[in-house]
Amino acid sequence: MIRVKDGASADLVRYVAVSTGLPERLAARVIADIAGYFDETAEQFVRRRHTELQARQVRNAEIWRVLAEELAQRPVAAPRFTERQLRRIVYG
Repeated sequence: MIRVKDGASADLVRYVAVSTGLPERLAARVIADIAGYFDETAEQFVRRRHTELQARQVRNAEIWRVLAEELAQRPVAAPRFTERQLRRIVYG
């Protein structure tokens, strides 16, 4: 039985493999990657995305707007953070 980190069953792995044409091992890895993405807390997401956006030369004023929009669109919506709260998450 193939299992992924989050305990997804072999049925889920087989379903993804059949529906996508992926080998089961790759389907299990995809499921694990997706589960890992959604395990990220809002604070971890803010820090990661801030770093990514800064690396693309996006200015902080724009970053705070983008972060607020992206947080609102996550499947399990994060609480609404003010710009000040976002800055405190990033800079402490």
